[in-house]
Amino acid sequence: MLIALPCLAAAAQPAAITTTLDDRLWDAVSDEGYLGIVAVVSRQDREIYRGAFGHADVSGKVPLQDDAIFRIYSMTKPVTSVAALMLVEEGRLQLDAPVATYLPAFGGLQRVEGGTVGSPVLVPAQRPLAVRHLLTHTAGFATGGDDIRLASELLQRQAPEAADDLAGYAERVARAPLATEPGTRFRYDGVNTEVLARVIEVASGQTFETFLRTRILQPLRMHDTGFEVPVAQRGRVMALTTRDADGRRVLADTPTAREPGVRLRAYDSGAGGLYSTANDYLRFARMLAEGGTLNGVRLLREDTVAMMMSDQLAGFDPPVPAPEPGEGFGLGGYVVTDTAKSARPGSPGQFGWSGAASTYFTIDRSRGLVILLLSQHLPTEDSPSLPKLAAPFYRAVYSAVSP
Repeated sequence: MLIALPCLAAAAQPAAITTTLDDRLWDAVSDEGYLGIVAVVSRQDREIYRGAFGHADVSGKVPLQDDAIFRIYSMTKPVTSVAALMLVEEGRLQLDAPVATYLPAFGGLQRVEGGTVGSPVLVPAQRPLAVRHLLTHTAGFATGGDDIRLASELLQRQAPEAADDLAGYAERVARAPLATEPGTRFRYDGVNTEVLARVIEVASGQTFETFLRTRILQPLRMHDTGFEVPVAQRGRVMALTTRDADGRRVLADTPTAREPGVRLRAYDSGAGGLYSTANDYLRFARMLAEGGTLNGVRLLREDTVAMMMSDQLAGFDPPVPAPEPGEGFGLGGYVVTDTAKSARPGSPGQFGWSGAASTYFTIDRSRGLVILLLSQHLPTEDSPSLPKLAAPFYRAVYSAVSP
């Protein structure tokens, strides 16, 4: 039997919004659909919707609570971006400084011109790799794509994800040649953000985990967010599912699915290592929506947040092609540039990102909206995909909320 928990803020919610969004979430959770979903919508500093639907466990015996803990994967990246921008404001990091200023191993980078894995043809990179390139995923790292298989193989031979810490990760990446010149092509991948996390360690003089905990998570009272979950709280971690070849929902075959709450990587993964909750991540998103401040705690200046949420790709010379129609990329997330072309409902300047296991957030500052949608399902190429979750829910929110 499917479970829907009563919304904690129901008394303050317009009935039309509650009914519309409840119906949308009911449609998404089913015996072979999403196991469970937590959703929160905030507008102008006030929570206008909260819902928890479905179950936390594959057996369907434990109702999903709205304080459940989720693997947020790539929704870690905006947190890492904020950490870097805090150091920029303090003068300890410069966006347009070469990465080699902080990580000397990235000096004298080479780029793959041709050849074979055993005998690649390499040429010196003509552009320096800058910190800004890491934030905009334009570093030129060999991450994915059939057109750069040779460069990708050379990077994978360094096995950066097998590193024990961020220093080792960055050293392994620096030994591999680039696939393209920095600042010329958008290639989204965690390598950019993992290297950025190491830059943050060097610039701050702290471990990445310590910087996040003391400078972002504790000040924002994000007490349930971290790279691993305390043993006593691991019962709150939602099960991570996928689909088998026959389309049946099953437990994912990953270490964190088998043992919820353990670290996703040996190192502090700035690209995708955090666990969090709806309450915690809402506080982070509201901080950005309110121009860098929340409840009297300021992490960033208003102009820094505006820069973070502005398309950076159009500013490169020449401009870097946008990753999606009607969208650019800011410093750590997508930016809607043309609502007529974008597949996302919303406003120009809307900012957000998602995580691999079906977690999503978006911030529409012009309307004062923050939308958070959290589940735990990993799609795979070998099995049928579940229906898209975020865009239909976003459309339902915008239909239910007046301009």
